[in-house]
Amino acid sequence: MSQPLDSRQLRAFSILARTASFTTTAKELHLSQSAISHSMKALEQEIGCRLLDRMGKTVVLTQAGEQLLVHAQKILTEMESARSHLGHLGKWGSSRLRIGASTTACQHVLPAVLREFKESFPACAISIEPGDTPEMIDALRAHRIDLAVNLEPRREEPLEFRPLFTDELLFLLSPLHPWARAGRVTRAEITSQHYILYGKGSYTFQMIEAYFREEQIVLHSLLDLGDMEAIKELVKLGLGVSILAPWIARKELEEKSLVALPLGKRKLKRRWGVLHWRARRLSLAEETFIGLCESVCARIR
Repeated sequence: MSQPLDSRQLRAFSILARTASFTTTAKELHLSQSAISHSMKALEQEIGCRLLDRMGKTVVLTQAGEQLLVHAQKILTEMESARSHLGHLGKWGSSRLRIGASTTACQHVLPAVLREFKESFPACAISIEPGDTPEMIDALRAHRIDLAVNLEPRREEPLEFRPLFTDELLFLLSPLHPWARAGRVTRAEITSQHYILYGKGSYTFQMIEAYFREEQIVLHSLLDLGDMEAIKELVKLGLGVSILAPWIARKELEEKSLVALPLGKRKLKRRWGVLHWRARRLSLAEETFIGLCESVCARIR
């Protein structure tokens, strides 16, 4: 396979084709005339044909030289474009940030974080991929995202988990529900309720199942949805009981359109945080994003 052409020789050739003068080309490149002459001879030897004809003090291109000039200009333009784009990445705030987040984080955490982030990095291109923790782990492995705002993984992963806050899952129900009126949950009635829970493939659903399995309680009537807002609306209508964290329904709890009650004597807690590849040095934009997540989640706590 032939060796790639030297970009410095191509640049000198391109300037020489424009100026038609070894002397002028040498001045533009801050080199000696003999250095330019030697460079062109080396380029001709590399290609295997004559590229230039001297006509007195003027240089003209041969047919092969004219063809090479077309390719050289394309190559030099692409190299300049690459240099320009990479240079922009090195400037303050000019970068990209690919975020993965659960639907809950997308609704309740990211809006405040991104509003403040854009003030510091107005030129940063941001993309968001929604999904639950297992999907976000896959996305990090495939390098589709840089950071993920999700629940802590249950198994050991080649990822670093930066904790943000811990929440507790509670029963959420309509204020007209008998439990709400009594102000307490009747253990014997837990199995007879209709439950509206977040998606079966989620960590949250699996944690709820494991919790009640340890309590030797089976939740029989289940409807799983992937939309927290829809779940809250159905519960408000008295169509079932859900199990959610209070901060997800803060507005409804303050308005008293929903009531929260503990699951039992034993608490069911989750840890939220930011996931990224372990040992990877984070960019300034990524560190700033995590810092803003910590600030916003401090208010959630």
